[in-house]
Amino acid sequence: MKDLPVAQTRNIAIVGHTGSGKTTLLDALLFKLGASDRLGSPAAGTSAADWNDEEKERKITIWAKPFTVRYEARDGKPVNFVFIDTPGYADFTGQLTAATSVADAALLVIDAASGIQVGTFRAWRRLEELKLPRGIVITGLDKENADFDGMLARIQEVWGRKCVPIEIPTHDRSRIIDIIEGQIPDELAGEAEQAMNVLEEDAAEEDDALLEKYLGGEHLSHDELVGGLRVAVRRGHLVPVFEAEPLQGIGISELLEELYHLFPSPMERAIADAEGRPVDPSPEAPLAAQVWRSVNDAYVGQLSFLRIYGGTLRADSEIFNVNKGQKERIGFVHVVNGRKDISVTEAHAGDIVALPKLKITQNGDSLCAPGHSIRFAPIDYPQPVMSVAVAPKSAGDDDKIGVGLQRVAEEDPTLKVERNTETKELILSGMGDIHLDIAVGRMKKRSNVDVVLSTPKVPYKETITARAEGHYKHKKQSGGRGQYGEVYIRLSPLPPGDDDWFEDALVGTNVPRNFLPAIQKGLLEGMSRGILAGAPVVQTKVTIYDGSHHEVDSSEIAFKIAAARAFTNGMQNARPVLLEPIMRVRITVPDKYMGDVTGDLNHKRGRILNIEANAGLQVIEAEIPQAELFKYSSELRSITHGQGSFEAAFARYDTVPNHVAQKVIAEAQKNKQAESDE
Repeated sequence: MKDLPVAQTRNIAIVGHTGSGKTTLLDALLFKLGASDRLGSPAAGTSAADWNDEEKERKITIWAKPFTVRYEARDGKPVNFVFIDTPGYADFTGQLTAATSVADAALLVIDAASGIQVGTFRAWRRLEELKLPRGIVITGLDKENADFDGMLARIQEVWGRKCVPIEIPTHDRSRIIDIIEGQIPDELAGEAEQAMNVLEEDAAEEDDALLEKYLGGEHLSHDELVGGLRVAVRRGHLVPVFEAEPLQGIGISELLEELYHLFPSPMERAIADAEGRPVDPSPEAPLAAQVWRSVNDAYVGQLSFLRIYGGTLRADSEIFNVNKGQKERIGFVHVVNGRKDISVTEAHAGDIVALPKLKITQNGDSLCAPGHSIRFAPIDYPQPVMSVAVAPKSAGDDDKIGVGLQRVAEEDPTLKVERNTETKELILSGMGDIHLDIAVGRMKKRSNVDVVLSTPKVPYKETITARAEGHYKHKKQSGGRGQYGEVYIRLSPLPPGDDDWFEDALVGTNVPRNFLPAIQKGLLEGMSRGILAGAPVVQTKVTIYDGSHHEVDSSEIAFKIAAARAFTNGMQNARPVLLEPIMRVRITVPDKYMGDVTGDLNHKRGRILNIEANAGLQVIEAEIPQAELFKYSSELRSITHGQGSFEAAFARYDTVPNHVAQKVIAEAQKNKQAESDE
């Protein structure tokens, strides 16, 4: 903020598995720092972080939210903490992706009783991708069977000896002892000395002069130790482990002090734009910022949350949107803390602020000072894994639904809304059933329309497996000028990757060349609805080699009809097959659910490609037909009691097994008959 140097800012995302205590920890931090007048609780619906109705109702964090608070450090210097609370639930992993993209460091929260869970690994993997400095906070030591030493040993087993305790609890768990700053009680002297030896070695390894001093048998001074550890954390060589009991307020002060001393400021992190050019974080540099979240507030309207990477953002000024190539006029600059927000006159690197009512700016856009062009790489969000078809309950509401869903999707890049041209359905895709349920609920509330949700139709395709010939003569005489066109074609399978689907092998003038465009249109029309299930025909080459015409009665429409029906005639003899989309999935589950999950995959016609163990978790790579995946998010949650997660991406189309194809074809014919009866 305006009255603090950038070096005194710490921007930290709080991450972890759902239920690990992330939001409870944030509530304790906010209460300790005076940002809340009481200690909030997500379970009781009083959390300062989980404050909206959806989060209160479901008792989980849904949205990533920044909080800016001031801390007076023990050395007398003020610190500007920017904490970003993130969801741990798999359905809202896009919020984790966005928040960690704009943070300078992260705190990974692990509940000692529950241990390292699927969401813990997901968060750690994200931090590794970003090479983000991090620390680990162990909570839940007040629970039965919770053990700090055991949890620490497990953490080091999974992520190595770079995870070193900075704090340790007393044996009665009544206090947290800061190994670097605190007075060590006799009962912890041995543990503290062992940890301090590791920390001193880690600090020395970051600087040649310190290493020479350490190897010479001298101890590092306090400032040398802290300075070396700070570098080690920034470089990812050290992951400090803390302990806190948020509900009792134990360890909160110690945690704040160490975050200030050990975590990097925006001045210390090397940030580059999309072209790899370094961004100057100083207040005097040109403004450089990126929008990472957009919200439609009921009272304020559109709010764009942005992280400032360099320069100074001032209220009542002009900025340049690099993505749109246009200037924006900004009025107020808000610091938003849950339900509360305050207006500030300016903000600097590390700050997260919200700008209301920007006209052209959208999520992911880069903003900078006019006269400059500093563009940041787009945030790489995970792809949706679950879809539903959305239809109006009342006729005439299609447009309202489409617009309403698009507005919801503008706030959440992991939501996708599209009209499937093949199945004619409006498809809403997201990260899971709860994610989609919340999105539809928000659309209903804003648009005041009722919808019907259903499992989407599978976008089947058809192809041929043999060569065949097709022929049709279109001849119609009904008084006056008639219609005449005759087409002979050959069909053959088209190799994958070959787009040259049409070949002109005509000889002579039996079919005038000026009718070829109409013939091609007719063939494409025939290919748009195959003979099995009415699905588009792909990977098929068509060669026209003969035909006939009439000097008077031949026309473009006649040859178009003849070509379409010749294609249908030929396809009947070309051994057509049905194709279905196959998805490549990556499923992460605890060991104990391995058998249940692989058994379920077999029932879903899945093909397991690889299984690899990863610290108590199993990662299964498999290929599964899309038809079997529409409800897999909720099914996997049921099988693994909420501890499994998966990612999916389109792989290819493949032939549908005969027994399945027969059911699909029968259903398609039934629907076609029903349509004709109407």
